Amino acid sequence: MKLTNGVRLERGMSVDVVSPLQSNPVITNGGQIVADAFMRVYGIDLRRANALNTVYLDAQRIG
Repeated sequence: MKLTNGVRLERGMSVDVVSPLQSNPVITNGGQIVADAFMRVYGIDLRRANALNTVYLDAQRIG
């Protein structure tokens, strides 16, 4: 669990994103598609929580 700036992240939270690139979406374009997905699904601002990085997020390729 991470609680920063009033934003709480829990282990197991996940979002699905479609990326046209084969690189990690957490670090590509500043992680914008991942940040947008967390905002849409959970209403969480990952930038405010300072958690938009590979320390807190893990990307798994499916397919």
